[in-house]
Order: sequence, then structure tokens, then C-alpha cells
Amino acid sequence: MKRWQNVNGIYQIYPRSFKDTNGDGIGDLAGITEKLDYINGKPDSLGINAIWLSPFYPSPMADFGYDISDYCAVNPLFGTLDDFRRLIDEAHARDIKVMIDYVPNHTSDEHTWFQESKSSRENEKRDWYVWRDPKPDGTPPNNWLSVFGGSAWEFDPASGQYFLHSFLTKQPDLNWANPEVREAMCDVLHFWLKLGVDGIRADAVRWMSKDPEFRDNPLNPTYNPEAKTDPYFVQLQTHSRYGPQLFAYLRQISDVIESYPDRIVIFEDYPDAMLDLRSQYSDFYAVNPHVAAPFNFEGFKTPYSAMEFRRFIDRFQADIGTVSRPFYCFGNHDNPRLVSRVGREQAKLVGLLQLTLPGTPVIYYGDEIGMEDGMIPPDKVHDPFEKQTPGLGLGRDPERTPMQWSNEPFAGFSRAEPWLPVADSFKTVDVIGELHDAASFLYMYRALLSLRDMHVLRFGSYAPWEGSDEFVYGYFREDAESQILILLNMSSEPTMRDVGIDGQIMYSTHMLESAMIGSFVALQAHHGVVIRNIR
Repeated sequence: MKRWQNVNGIYQIYPRSFKDTNGDGIGDLAGITEKLDYINGKPDSLGINAIWLSPFYPSPMADFGYDISDYCAVNPLFGTLDDFRRLIDEAHARDIKVMIDYVPNHTSDEHTWFQESKSSRENEKRDWYVWRDPKPDGTPPNNWLSVFGGSAWEFDPASGQYFLHSFLTKQPDLNWANPEVREAMCDVLHFWLKLGVDGIRADAVRWMSKDPEFRDNPLNPTYNPEAKTDPYFVQLQTHSRYGPQLFAYLRQISDVIESYPDRIVIFEDYPDAMLDLRSQYSDFYAVNPHVAAPFNFEGFKTPYSAMEFRRFIDRFQADIGTVSRPFYCFGNHDNPRLVSRVGREQAKLVGLLQLTLPGTPVIYYGDEIGMEDGMIPPDKVHDPFEKQTPGLGLGRDPERTPMQWSNEPFAGFSRAEPWLPVADSFKTVDVIGELHDAASFLYMYRALLSLRDMHVLRFGSYAPWEGSDEFVYGYFREDAESQILILLNMSSEPTMRDVGIDGQIMYSTHMLESAMIGSFVALQAHHGVVIRNIR
């Protein structure tokens, strides 16, 4: 992908939780505009030049914006279309590209399309959604499950048929086999791209195509009912998603993107461990190598260890080669925060890893200051995932708590009580407190994003360092003029390593404890360094 060549990273913003300007306790578009200087354009900015906004469309908020009732408007909760236009203009003035969420698989049940579809079997939009007759005994057409728990089918007594919802009941699946649906959803893309949007993040694309015969999914022979695991995986999802037309549909989307200059689309897809990983990635990259790519989410499940991370990165880099661009994610709105998953010291190392790997890093708001999951009391739970599958730890509210701008009341996010409780860590973890603290997360992210201006870190090749072992993971970034070595001591013990080069430490997570004597490097516990080879 040659587009967005000058983007050094993408910063994901969850609008509800970023900055509230009108005092209702919910973040808004004006709040994002207000904080653009924090992201880029000033000497003390984060220094990242693309943002991705989670949904801000009209929605009954059953799934907090991923149940869209109007694809071509702004939810009054977040502002107006003029507010969005101003955000685009102000972002572009600071050399920030804007990516938005696009939800192609399903709408809200309050969308006018579904209201028409549901009105009668004869309605012209009936086939815009997936309707099927019951089995002879009145049960659902097959055994497909909803991601959020229970059957993926909901019975409509008025028409005597079931409609399909791969997610919530209030999120009926669109029928992408219908060319009218495909045309309408391409029109949505045109609307936002003409407004000046630079990129599209396509949500939940794996569900867009299903088995045309609607066969039952087989049971998962490895599922353990005694373990507290997601009941969705009691089945192997072989027929309810990843159908035969998926990549044809994605090509139609990418063709729209390609018709505009310097626009891209990134597909949300969590690889299925039951299928070949290499082929899954290659299929997504092959959709349109000029404008399209998938995210890489494997870092969410990779255990924190030098050997595990080396195995993951080495394999993926070898699989995609030197032409395809990686989009590594280690945090997002659907997964526990990085600090909460691996620990505070360890999260710094993963941050250093992400910002020195090839491709374009995608950073979730707050990870750059070391935010951790908030504690959500039962009476404050909002996420339908937690409500429908309680007690399994699947709720996503903890990673969606308000951005911690300061240690003032409500973390400087709002002057009113926020929609979710602020995480307790705001008293010690916040933007203002970290801005000039050389030992902070924010200082590290700013420094490394600045280093990514170097050609070798943006475009250089990746090569394993052969000195890697069970404690230390290392790799080179190289171009015609430079060689950079990154070393990550992912153990709790200090160590000394001979790296075989006469180098200069450009960045260290332990600046006061960094030492390089000749070709020997002293690494403290959970210590990472970036070394330039002096040739």
C-alpha cells in the first residue's frame, strides 16, 4: 500500500470518552477538535498525524454507536455535521488525517431500511436483510449464535419469519448478496469521502458473507464448558461468517476507496486460529494492495515473553513480505488495556516494540499515558456484552473510561459526572503530569514517534537479531543508509549482551540506567533500547 506514506501512526479516539465540552458527561466532536493540538501541530504534541474515530452516527446506542440508524448524519449527542466539517478542517490544518468507522455488516433495528424490511414480506426492502422461515417445529432456521450470546435469530410474529443478527438483536444483518444493499453501502462511503474523510476502518467484515445454504455450524471439540470462556466458541463458526463472497464484497468497498486520491481502508478482522493464519492475512491484503489492508490483532493474545513475541512478529513479517504494510494494534475499545494485560513496566516495552516495528502503529487513546482498565460497579455497567454474558469478564466498559487529561475532578474530561467512572489511576496518570516527565509513558511515546520520522524506522526492512533468546528479543531495522537494533529485555532480571556492533543508544526506557561499552549493552529488567549502528 503506497497511500498514507507520510503517516507515522494512527491514534484511535473513542468519542464518548475523549473530551466533553458541553457538560453532559459524554465526549463530543467539539472536544476532539479542542484537543487536536495535543495530537499534532505543536512542539509538545504527541506527534501523531492520523486519527481514527469510533462511530458518532445517529444510534439508539444499544451497542454504543455500532448500531447505526442513519449512516450519513451525526448523532446530536456528539454534535452536528458542521461540527464534523470543522473537525476535518482543523485536523487537516495540523496535517492530521481523519479515519472514521464504517459498519457494513448490520444496521440498527431503528434504521428506516429495517423498519421498511420488517413492515411486510412484500416490501421492496425485505431482501435488504436476512429473513428465513422457521424449521417445521418453529425453531430458528439453524444453530448460529450471536457474538453477544444466545441465538443469532430473532422471531418476528407479525411476518412469521426469523431475521438474522450476528450481534445484538437490535443489530440486524444486512444482506450483502443483494446488489441494492451493496450500492447503498457504497453510497455511504462516497458521502463521507466527499466530505474530506481520509480513511475508513471497516468493522466486523468477517460476517458480511455467510454460507448461502445456511448450514448448521459444527460443535467445537476443544471447547471446555467448565472454563469461563466465551460461549460463542462452543461452535466452530464455519458457516455463519467468512463466506465465499466476502472478498468480492470487500473489493467493491476498496474500489470506491481507490477512486479518491490518498484514501485507504483497513479491515477489522481477528484471525481464526482454526484456519491457516498466513492465508487469512494474504486474502485480506490481496483485496486491493493499493488501498486496503487488515489490522494485526495477534498482540492482544500473545503472552508477554521474548520468545512468544519473537515467534509472532518473525512469522508475520515473513508471511507478508516487504510489500504489504502491517497495522499493528496492541490496544483498542474491545480489549482490556495494555497496562492491565501485561503490567506497567512491561507495557512500556510493548509500546517501544510497536513504535519501532515496520508499518503503521495504531495506538488506542490513553495507552500513550499508561491508562489502565477502570473498575465499573455493577450499577454503572453499560456494555451489552457484559449484560448478556455476565461474570465472564467479557465486558468492554473498563477499557472505555474517560481520557485522563489532568488530576482535577473527573480527570479534566468533563465538568460533570462522566458516563463511565474515571479510572482511579487518574490521580497519578494524566497528560499534564506526564508531559515533561522523562520517565513517563507520554514522554516515551512522543520521543519514539519523533524517531519514526527517520526513513529507516518508517520504511526500513525487518530482520531478526540472532542473539534473541527466552529473555531478550531483538530485531534490526535497516535501509541503504542506516541500521537500527532494538533490544527488549522481557524478563525480570538484568542482563548484559554483546550485540556485535559499535553503536549509540538513541532511546532507552531506562534512560538513567542505560549503558553501552563497546559492543556490550547492559539491560535492566523490562528494559528496551534503540541502538544506531555507527558504521
